Amino acid sequence: MREIVTYVEMTSRDQLVPAPPVPGLALKPLGLESPLLADVHTRVGTPYGWRSATRTRQEWTAGYQSRTFCLLSFEDDPAGVVSYDLHPGDDVEIAAFGLLPEFVGKGIGGYALTLGIQQAWELVPEVSRVWLHTSTLDHPRALPNYHRRGFRTFKTEERER
Repeated sequence: MREIVTYVEMTSRDQLVPAPPVPGLALKPLGLESPLLADVHTRVGTPYGWRSATRTRQEWTAGYQSRTFCLLSFEDDPAGVVSYDLHPGDDVEIAAFGLLPEFVGKGIGGYALTLGIQQAWELVPEVSRVWLHTSTLDHPRALPNYHRRGFRTFKTEERER
C-alpha cells in the first residue's frame, strides 16, 4: 500500500491559530504506567493502522520511556491522546494526536489540537519548533486541521507500507 506522508511545523508559538474553545474539553498529563494510556492510544490508532496501536504492554513500557503523554478528556470521559517526543535543538514532535472514534466528527478536533499545540510549546523552556507528520492513511480531515491551526508543510514523501 502506498501512502503520502506530510511533515508540518510551526517555528513560533504566535503562528498558532487557535480554534474556538469547547467547554468540557481538557488536556491532562498521563503517565506511561496508566492502563488507560495503551487502551486509548490503541483505540485511537487502530482505524488508521498506527503501528503503535498493536504494541503489547511490555513494548509500551520499554519503547516509550522518553515520551510525554497527555489524555484528552471531554466532560471527564477519555476522548483522545496526544504524545510528544523531545528532539535536539529544543524541537518538540507531536508524535501522536487523535480522538477516539466516538468523538470524531463532533466538532472538537480543532480545539483538541489547539490544546495539544499549546502544551507542546510549554514542554521545555526554549522550544524552537513544534512539528508532526501525518499520512494519507490518517483521518482525511487531519492535514486540513493542522493547516488551519497554523502548521506549514515542510516536506512530503511517498512510501510503501
